[in-house]
Amino acid sequence: MSNRRKPSFGNEYRTGFLRSPVWFARRDRWFREEVQRHGSLVCLVCGQTATARTLELHHLDYRRVTFSDGRWHARERHDDLVSLHAGCHERLHRLIERDVVLSRHRRRRDASMIAIAKLRDAVTHPGEATA
Repeated sequence: MSNRRKPSFGNEYRTGFLRSPVWFARRDRWFREEVQRHGSLVCLVCGQTATARTLELHHLDYRRVTFSDGRWHARERHDDLVSLHAGCHERLHRLIERDVVLSRHRRRRDASMIAIAKLRDAVTHPGEATA
């Protein structure tokens, strides 16, 4: 099993989808739904309350992001996305990329959740080594 860190459409994800009106609409809807469900927005790594402006969304699964008929489609389920501060998001990607088991032998969702748990532990127990 491989952690599909990049969607099958490769670099178009960054240059196309993440800059598309479809993504911004999906992102806005995710934040509204999250506030309705939980009352506030929180970074999943550091646990700090935040705003939609200060958070990014990390994809746990790309399968519902598609490109067909010349258009992007953002059909992610709510639980396909998690909110992170930009710095926490960057740390998450670095940890997954540098850890052979996470980057090559885990599905993206599993790798992301394991990495988030490690980063959360590092935040709550600074100075202690994480496995």
